[in-house]
Amino acid sequence: MRLTCPFCGPRDRREFHYYGAADYLNRPGPEAAASAWDDYLHNRDNPAGVTQDLWYHEQGCAAWLKVTRNTVTHEILAVDAVAGGAA
Repeated sequence: MRLTCPFCGPRDRREFHYYGAADYLNRPGPEAAASAWDDYLHNRDNPAGVTQDLWYHEQGCAAWLKVTRNTVTHEILAVDAVAGGAA
């Protein structure tokens, strides 16, 4: 699989680190119940079709990217920079 970094151009997937679904940034608040944190940390959807994921260009420009891809066809639909990074 190849991802097109908006800063570096087309690159092999091995240059990137998969971080998880793009909604991973929606963390529960500090006052959230333990069950909300358990769900956030341990439960993930595994959808068939179009998803948005966070990827880190680990061996390149160190940018956080939101990758829109189809998990059925493996087609990359879009790669966008994430403003402010994932942290």
